[in-house]
Amino acid sequence: MESNLSTRFILVGLFGDTKHATLLYTVTFIIFLMALAGNALLILLIHSEPRLWTPMYSFISQLSLMDLMYISVTVPKMLVAQVTGDHTISMADCGIQMFFYLTLAGAEFFLLSAMAYDRYAAICRPLHYPLLMNQRVCRLLVSGCWLLGTLDGLLLTPITMSFPFCESRKILSFFCEAPALLKLSCSDVSLYQLLMYLCCVLMLLVPSLVISSSYTLILLLVHRTSSSEGRRKALATCSSHMTVVLLFFGAAVYTYMLPSSYHTAQQDVMASAFYTILTPVLNPLIYSLRNKDVMAALRSLVESRGHLRWVVRGA
Repeated sequence: MESNLSTRFILVGLFGDTKHATLLYTVTFIIFLMALAGNALLILLIHSEPRLWTPMYSFISQLSLMDLMYISVTVPKMLVAQVTGDHTISMADCGIQMFFYLTLAGAEFFLLSAMAYDRYAAICRPLHYPLLMNQRVCRLLVSGCWLLGTLDGLLLTPITMSFPFCESRKILSFFCEAPALLKLSCSDVSLYQLLMYLCCVLMLLVPSLVISSSYTLILLLVHRTSSSEGRRKALATCSSHMTVVLLFFGAAVYTYMLPSSYHTAQQDVMASAFYTILTPVLNPLIYSLRNKDVMAALRSLVESRGHLRWVVRGA
């Protein structure tokens, strides 16, 4: 039994010893189902509606796919552990979970910057948009985002899991997150923490520069636009994306770039819950409720299903 525990970690979980664990579990489970349904529906709408077959919606469908996978990597294990009482996770499963969350988080950082560039090309360079952002360029950017995310996972996961760990195997998180895991190491990890910090700076700095530059140019153009209708459309299109960027990047900067002395373990868990649980459920709401094309596609899908049901009953 002891040798078995020495090869496993214990995930503290999100609920801890709180008196309201059942209520929090129910809320988390509902949010998880909403995230799955919302992102899956958005992907279905984009792929089934021809008017949404554009680069912008291709990026949104990829964002929904990443969010769908992201929440599926971390939350189910936590929910099952809360029911069964088994909060342990093997080193292999821990490494796999870490690889996928690093890959998906890294890919999403770069995808958000690609989406910002797409909005810049559409609003600031409309005549050149078919050349700057066609389906081929879109596919290359999406592939590049996945590749860079995978490199992030392949770089950090093996190094993190190679450190010797002390007798205490209790991870102060609800999934195998690198910063929480490094706190259990018996060896000096300061050099690796510096490497991880620089890696995160690079992963955040490059997308941040692209995003900030794109939206600065867009806002300057909008400011010079005399048409109030054109200004309204441009701001409506960009505001959804800017909201998602602030939510995701803000939580990532707090967790990975802010010195550990500025936040407690409990605050880290809350920040992790924000970008792993809340962000995936907010993204489809942000991109659907504020998007006329998506809402029109949803109405069309509902009407077509209703018409098909009426035809079947009539037959």
